[in-house]
Amino acid sequence: MRIILSVAAAAALLAAGFALGAAAPGAPTLPDRLRQTLASVGLARAPADDHDQRYAAAAPDRPKAAPDLHAGDDHAGHDHDHAHNHAHGNEHGDAHGADEPHEAGTIRMRPDQVAGQDIVTRRVEGGTLARHLLVPGTITPDTDRIARVPARVVGTVAEMRKRLGDAVQANEVVAILDSREVADAKSEYLTAQVQAELQTINFERQQKLLASRSASEAAFETARAAYLENRLRVDLARQKLSALGLDAAEVAVAQKRDEATPNQSTLRRYPLRSPLAGRIVERKVDVGTAVGKEGDPADLYTVADLSTVWIELSVPTVDLAQVREGARVTVTPGRTGETERRAEGRVIFVSPFLNPDTRSARVVVALPNPDFAWRPGTFVTAEVEIAQDAVPVRIPKASVQTVEGRSVVFARTAEGFEKRPVTLGRSDDEAYEVTAGLEPGAEIAVGNAFLLKAELGKADAGHAH
Repeated sequence: MRIILSVAAAAALLAAGFALGAAAPGAPTLPDRLRQTLASVGLARAPADDHDQRYAAAAPDRPKAAPDLHAGDDHAGHDHDHAHNHAHGNEHGDAHGADEPHEAGTIRMRPDQVAGQDIVTRRVEGGTLARHLLVPGTITPDTDRIARVPARVVGTVAEMRKRLGDAVQANEVVAILDSREVADAKSEYLTAQVQAELQTINFERQQKLLASRSASEAAFETARAAYLENRLRVDLARQKLSALGLDAAEVAVAQKRDEATPNQSTLRRYPLRSPLAGRIVERKVDVGTAVGKEGDPADLYTVADLSTVWIELSVPTVDLAQVREGARVTVTPGRTGETERRAEGRVIFVSPFLNPDTRSARVVVALPNPDFAWRPGTFVTAEVEIAQDAVPVRIPKASVQTVEGRSVVFARTAEGFEKRPVTLGRSDDEAYEVTAGLEPGAEIAVGNAFLLKAELGKADAGHAH
């Protein structure tokens, strides 16, 4: 052990001496064999140092040293580390998550990377392209679902039972009038009814007397004529009540109630009923208003059922031939910022006449309005369906990207995606027809496909570099 340490110490001293001598200008370098010996015990570098290189440059005639085998090993190790680091960087991928260097038109991505970037894929299939005609329109009430509550008799408003916006049912009483005309009609009917009952009793009595030969034939005929005449009066009075919208049986029942409460006569009271179910959208009179005469208000209320509304369209002559009754219509609000609200209706009427001023035709669309959000008077935009074309390959517009001036889609593969140029045909608001470059059953990116385009651009730029 001491011998080894002594040898090492001697070698160190020897190396220090040579180093001091080498530091002097013009001093010769260590011999190659001595340098290698010192390098084997870790006291000197095997490759030539900077001083050796300067010395060699200053003395070109000096014989060159034999190549150092260890120097080559150092460079090989450096190349190995560089290759390792390059492969390690590819393993982690770039910012978009590519696994490996891209081949031309391909993007390598693992399934978890596809899911992490929210790239949505869908299988290609056939479908229908629907072409539309954009026409401005105005919402109006459905004329079959709007009605007025008229004052059918001359009188004065005694009660107004509904307010604006109130819901009503069909045949529900909405107002009460006080009317002398109604009182006369009711009185006429009740009087005729009483007379008819008396004449019926007299006729039946004369009929029995005639059978027992206790009465003459002339007395029987007189009683029979009076009976028939009063029956006719009852029928006429009943028809008069019916013309006023009153029920004779209800009038008779009300008269019996009045007999029990003489201070609450109903002869002059006339109920007004709603002709349909809906809402009160207009109130025209107040309590105490005279109605029914010339110059008086003719209506008390306007009732509308707005669960279905109409859209009035004015279609130019050049487009009129494409519009058909029964066609589907998509409606959006006319104001900017409300396009997220949409509804679908149907064309129910195409006028055969043209407006001479505008040279357009009236088209009516029926639009369901269950939440009453579509208000009459609102301006809307109607997309009238004018054609439906069946196509063998239909893809969403969001799936198509433009690369180097060509339309492409990104098809799913086992390794990731590949770029496929496609030829587009007809289109509608949402999709394209593909006439070449894609077959039904292929799986393509339909959501966030622009990320794949960006990734493909990075890869192409890297290949060019």
